[in-house]
Amino acid sequence: MPGSRNIPPTVRVAAVVGRRAAAFELGILAQVFGLDRSAEGLPAYDFAVCGEHPGPVPTTSGFDVHVPYGLDRVVAADVVAIPAWPDEDADLTPALAEALRAAHRNGATLLAICTGAFALAGAGLLSGRRATTHWQATALLRQRHPDVVIAEDVLYVDEGDIITSAGAAAGIDASLHLVRRLHGTETANAVARRMVVPAHREGGQAQYVERPLPPQPAGLAEVLDWALLHLDQPLTVDRLAARASMSGRSFARHFRATTGTTPHRWLLEQRLQRAELLLESSDLTVDAVAARAGFGSADTLRHHFAGKRGTTPRAHRLAFG
Repeated sequence: MPGSRNIPPTVRVAAVVGRRAAAFELGILAQVFGLDRSAEGLPAYDFAVCGEHPGPVPTTSGFDVHVPYGLDRVVAADVVAIPAWPDEDADLTPALAEALRAAHRNGATLLAICTGAFALAGAGLLSGRRATTHWQATALLRQRHPDVVIAEDVLYVDEGDIITSAGAAAGIDASLHLVRRLHGTETANAVARRMVVPAHREGGQAQYVERPLPPQPAGLAEVLDWALLHLDQPLTVDRLAARASMSGRSFARHFRATTGTTPHRWLLEQRLQRAELLLESSDLTVDAVAARAGFGSADTLRHHFAGKRGTTPRAHRLAFG
């Protein structure tokens, strides 16, 4: 569950492929969990690519990958990650389904990228639970597994022991979210910087559904950079809009069309991340953290921590400080 610190010194991550592998999504997992960044003070993972039949496995991109490990590594893993599931119409083999269930029974966190949700659903692990997948595959997932509660307008769903993500690049968001859960905001931010990706994206996948994104209003990036430097100040939509030389209504409309979220929600998330970082890296009081992150009071910070993180500032500091 979020905030848990029952984490082994080296987290064992098993990436599971079936008869075919999704190359890009497998690459995401290899980039987040397969690189040794310990020389930079970041966690190192015991990363293994696993399958029912070790050996060469074709990818959806026209080349083969070598799968060195079998299902025994899946059962023993701390994190089991499924990098999409190209054969979503096919039933899981009994051996693979049981390996996923056994890993779950053993306490592993399960992470599915894109259509990887089909594998978890096929093993019966999503019955009655919220999950997501690529927007193009939601109808098929609902048809094949009507017992799954599908969340469509999200980048990922965190159910504690199971995390599912929307299509392809949303797997980066979900993977960094898991790193944040395991090791804290500062570590997730550091990994994101090395990957040259945002540590956290707001919005959902509805902004990508069969329509192009509208052009980004001139100066929006500069306005957001300025806001990040002034989170401790009162920041209203009108104040941000003035910096973009736009009316408040136009700014809010363009902001949502471009980012998939509202200025208020974006600011709240940035302030929560700032508070997390201060709690992890300083001995400031909760009142001081609340002031520097722009919440004004410790009570307001606690309220938003409980609503968005399901924990308290003090518990977060104890877990990740």
